[in-house]
Amino acid sequence: MAAPPPPAAPPPPFPAEPPPPAAPGPEASASFADHDDLALEHGRRMVKAIQRSIDGAALSHLLVTLPIGLISLAVLAFVSAVINPVLAFVVPVGWLLSGPLVFHRKVESAIARRLLGMRRPTPEESRRLDLVWEQVTRRAGVDRQTYVLWIQERAELNATAAAGHVVAVTRHAMERLPNSRLAAVLAHELGHHVGGHTWAAMLADWYALPARVAGRALLVLLLTLFRAKHWTGVACGGCLSLLIAQFLFLFAFVEGMWWLVLAVAAAPLLIARLHRRAEFRADAYAVGLGFGEALEDVLQAEAGAAAEPGRPAGGERLAAGTAHTNAEARLRNIRLVMSQQSRRGTAPV
Repeated sequence: MAAPPPPAAPPPPFPAEPPPPAAPGPEASASFADHDDLALEHGRRMVKAIQRSIDGAALSHLLVTLPIGLISLAVLAFVSAVINPVLAFVVPVGWLLSGPLVFHRKVESAIARRLLGMRRPTPEESRRLDLVWEQVTRRAGVDRQTYVLWIQERAELNATAAAGHVVAVTRHAMERLPNSRLAAVLAHELGHHVGGHTWAAMLADWYALPARVAGRALLVLLLTLFRAKHWTGVACGGCLSLLIAQFLFLFAFVEGMWWLVLAVAAAPLLIARLHRRAEFRADAYAVGLGFGEALEDVLQAEAGAAAEPGRPAGGERLAAGTAHTNAEARLRNIRLVMSQQSRRGTAPV
């Protein structure tokens, strides 16, 4: 008698249905809102990891403003001597020694908060900035703790490199720019710091401050006299103008200090040219970190916003103020640098 057939194997169980996707939490929602399109890299792009230096634009800025600094020194010495002869030496020396104090961390924080209207990022802003800033500094090989990130409450697509260790971005840029473009803007400002443009400009402005204050005070005095309704005011303004012209003539041609007068007169044009050169250097630095296309997109958006008819001054702009040159020139420079690097096919130094 044949053996009974073995019992059939039980049918395999039906596969369990996959659980429904969990609702995105607040952090995921924030990342979606931020348009996180930044490609993360694990190495640096720069051949040399330069933390801080001084390039030709920064050094030239210091040299151009040196004559104005000498005038500031003379102004302080004169005013101090009028008040007290003993102060004629103490005040100028103390002023010369005060320059490096602006790079102290606490002094920088006070400048950022009180003079520049900046604030510390909120925890949510810090999480996003930390991600972007870590990628920028990683590609540059720069210690991310060297610089401090701040927020400016301004309605501009703008970022700022200030003092010696401050990098600030506007809240409007945080809200409007995706991470790739935000990284490009921060890489540009890091280029200013690495090239020494920021601290050189701050020192130059600090040591030129007494001369500029004296010049503006003299200009206000002249305008006040000439706008006076009485003839005595106009006469005093004319006499003061003649005295200034006579002093400049004697100082330049009789005393042989024409070079100083010429240097001071040409300084604004030279400084504007050096600002333009520093912008190009910082743009090239951002391109070297791989943010050329993103920076190009930001500048194109800026150029389009500036060209809109009826748009009020000071609207959505990345390059606001005298520190940034016009977007069209920067776009041409960025494309030139990108094409040069593409032809070389090598990493930037």
